[in-house]
Amino acid sequence: MGLQCGIVGLPNVGKSTLFNALTNAKAQAANFPFCTIEPNIGVITVPDERLNTLERLVKPEKVLPTTIEIVDIAGLVQGASKGEGLGNQFLANIRSVDAIIHVVRCFKDDNITHVHDIIDPVRDKEIIDTELQLKDLDTLQKRIDKSQKHAKTGDKKSTQELEMLKDLFEFISSGQSARNYDLNDDIKSLVSDLHLLTIKPVLYVCNVDEKNAASGNEYTESFIQTVEKENGFYLIISAAIESEISEFDSYEERQIFLEDIGLNASGLNKLIKSSYSLLNLITFFTAGKQEVRAWTIRKETKAPASAGVIHTDFERGFIKAEVISYNDFENLGSEQICKEKGKMRLEGKEYVVSDGDIMHFKFNV
Repeated sequence: MGLQCGIVGLPNVGKSTLFNALTNAKAQAANFPFCTIEPNIGVITVPDERLNTLERLVKPEKVLPTTIEIVDIAGLVQGASKGEGLGNQFLANIRSVDAIIHVVRCFKDDNITHVHDIIDPVRDKEIIDTELQLKDLDTLQKRIDKSQKHAKTGDKKSTQELEMLKDLFEFISSGQSARNYDLNDDIKSLVSDLHLLTIKPVLYVCNVDEKNAASGNEYTESFIQTVEKENGFYLIISAAIESEISEFDSYEERQIFLEDIGLNASGLNKLIKSSYSLLNLITFFTAGKQEVRAWTIRKETKAPASAGVIHTDFERGFIKAEVISYNDFENLGSEQICKEKGKMRLEGKEYVVSDGDIMHFKFNV
């Protein structure tokens, strides 16, 4: 399954620097491919050290990681919900992505002007939140107007829908985002086709200068307090450092550079992994002499649907799956030894795939 994350932020917060670092970066843990589809869209690999282990043990002809598509969305200004600036383009692009990477500026630099002159990441966050909320209110109002017409006929279902829509409308009107609303199955089903902007999961990226990359600063402190009140997710990253790291040719060179500045891992690695988990995604593997490959599925996905990610015939004709846990494969060193030690399981249609499962599907069509 494809995963698309959109990078958003006000002008001059480091959004494009981060995007360029992501799409120009060498593979983070091994020599895996990346590419750029368009000037503002890049496909990057999801770092997974387990692939390196499987490559060493299986010795395949090729290794294929799973990927994320990153979209550098046009900058936003106040009034975007009314079409100001590139507002319409910005909002349309957000509507198409699965998750949002929201970059806020947490650094001072007299050579880079701020659109509002003063550095205040909390205010910057609220500006974008407000514009997205206003657009969602406009979307909800149109749906409410439609439901009211049906409710007037005495239709019970329309009356119930109208009550739920109005309650969600009031919630967003209070300055809240739809993702923080108590979204039970009924309301999820009702609003699924509305493609609300504030229902999308968000990862906040505090962009700091190089000297504050390890521990943050006074700007990140206040911002993190705000995000934690919303049970939100955040990372502290220096886009400038990540841009430097992307220029190194080898993994070893990047690690030495990181250690020299007091970091134990690339911010981009953390960002990619966080984006991946933000949508409750996990990875299973197929491993053979031709290729070792990572596949993306959502948590709680059963074996037939997981097989369908590889090919629809696999799901349609699913019989069973041979499953080895990654830890068992790593500890024992091969599929054959796993079989001999009783660590290969046969699982049926109701099996829920776990992160790291190494799978071989049996099917008949």
